[in-house]
Amino acid sequence: MHTPRALRTLLDQFVSDPAIREMGERWQRLHAEAEDRPDPGALITLYEASLPLIERAMWSDGPDHEILGNYQHAFRELERVIEQRGVDRRHRFFVIIPVADRPRHLQNVLESLLSQCRTFGYGGFDGRFRKIVAVVADDSEDVSIIDRNREIVEAFAHRGLEGIYFGADAQKRLLNALSAQERTRLVSILGEPFRTGMHHKGASVTRNLACLFAAGRSGPDPALFLFVDSDEQFRIRVTRPGGDEELPALNYFHALDRLFTERDIQVATGKVVGDPPVSPAVMAGNFLVDVIAFLNAMAAADPDRSCGFHAAAQTGGDAAYHDMAGLFGFQGEEGAYSYRCALEGVHDHTAILNEFAGRLDRFFDGEHPTRSTDYGYSDAVATAAPARTVYTGNYVLTSEALKYFIPFADLKLRMAGPTLGRLLQSELGDQFVATNLPLLHTRTVDEQSEFRPGVERGQGCVDLSGEFERQFFGDVMLFTVSELIALGYPGTPLSDRKVGEVMESVEERMQRFYAGKRLDIQARLAEARARFDDPANWWHGRSELAGARRRFRHFFENIEHNFGPGAQGHALIASGKHRRRRLEAMKRAIAGYGSDRALWESLLRRRRFAEHHRAEVAT
Repeated sequence: MHTPRALRTLLDQFVSDPAIREMGERWQRLHAEAEDRPDPGALITLYEASLPLIERAMWSDGPDHEILGNYQHAFRELERVIEQRGVDRRHRFFVIIPVADRPRHLQNVLESLLSQCRTFGYGGFDGRFRKIVAVVADDSEDVSIIDRNREIVEAFAHRGLEGIYFGADAQKRLLNALSAQERTRLVSILGEPFRTGMHHKGASVTRNLACLFAAGRSGPDPALFLFVDSDEQFRIRVTRPGGDEELPALNYFHALDRLFTERDIQVATGKVVGDPPVSPAVMAGNFLVDVIAFLNAMAAADPDRSCGFHAAAQTGGDAAYHDMAGLFGFQGEEGAYSYRCALEGVHDHTAILNEFAGRLDRFFDGEHPTRSTDYGYSDAVATAAPARTVYTGNYVLTSEALKYFIPFADLKLRMAGPTLGRLLQSELGDQFVATNLPLLHTRTVDEQSEFRPGVERGQGCVDLSGEFERQFFGDVMLFTVSELIALGYPGTPLSDRKVGEVMESVEERMQRFYAGKRLDIQARLAEARARFDDPANWWHGRSELAGARRRFRHFFENIEHNFGPGAQGHALIASGKHRRRRLEAMKRAIAGYGSDRALWESLLRRRRFAEHHRAEVAT
């Protein structure tokens, strides 16, 4: 019989906690009464009661590595006890990962998933992890990358992580199983890949295809479908006195299994830590505030003195990085955030100026050097609360909830998650929750981003106009849908005229708001340039900082390119012809949402029936 050494060690380590001390006493009684051969069921109950208490105590001062190691080991002990019991009806997880021309990101996310499985052991292992399946939904264009992605999935299968490569051929077979009429009616959900191509359909269309695929794959065990972006990892980030640290500290699958078992819910969403989940198109204003503060501090510093930029990182609200936080009900962040130097060892202020300058270009890939997010502990199950926003890179559906596709997917708008979230909130209420199980968001690999739609690099500049346009009309769609929901949508039919009136009013409001933010950015850019170009600044006379000076000026040029008088993104959203075309397509999508849902649900039933029939034939 298994002896729970790690659990016993943790109970002893936190014996000063009254609740944990009681668990230790229960452990002693359990083993004494059973002569050190306790019933597996009773032992499982003890683990399940003890581990949340230990987690809370562990985070009271931040976990050290020894305690964290014992905590992870205790979960592996629990898995062995469950295996001894012989019955395991916990959820099986399908981890669905859309990817487009990002093989290094795919490698990293699967590596972190495999590490999560090995670290906590959820579901047990018999040559493969029994209850975890990675589904890679490939939307890549480059043939060599497609081949590489398939090889990556196969390589992880050999290491024990079951994987399904859902590439273009499998997607075509799925679409060919639909009638031509069904494909036409589902354009808003699945796009038109036979016309536009099977690559770069967009993350929303790819997720929806994966939902349809998953409906026929769940098997006999209860299943949950976790959607994860390829630039994420199953880790969290915390700030230590010596710098940031990324930790495999959360048992995601165990917590999600508990959440969906103990609560009557259909959809759960987590968030991300690390890099912000939003576009650089809505972060430029606050980053310029921080750049100005950094330059002011550097101008006052002695260049040859030891670096003084190692103070603890600042923490802010949920949207400290967002220029438009006020639109979403968050408190705006007025003050500047200080930059925390990432260099180690002895170095001076010329070194940190070089280091900061080297990070400026990565802002356009979505990194925010001064405003990233750390993990803060709360019990993921006990504190799960009704939600209104889906983070499309970290959300979970039950089999029944696969009917909640990403709406208006073929429009390729940003803010698809918040729009879906408002619809879920109106329909599901408390069955749609947010839980504190964030994933680590890493925008770049080896200091450079892989493929990112809407961000074009070429001819010496970074062009955000595509992403900016998708952001603007995504905001218009989100707030239009929110106002329509208040009028009874989608359950109550609304006239085309009413939908048009609401959308045009929202769009006018967004135009004014975006114009104001653009003026703020231009003013801050002028201030930043003036501060940097001041001839009294010590960095102008140093040859070793020539590269840093070039990077700062290149950064300023890119900000002007995207937010200055000639910015193509702003020209797009101001173009009467383009606006009319976009708004008409959005109105049609809103009008068709009800019929889309009905057809989608009938397809899911058909897929499930076919799966059930195959299972019966197999037995």
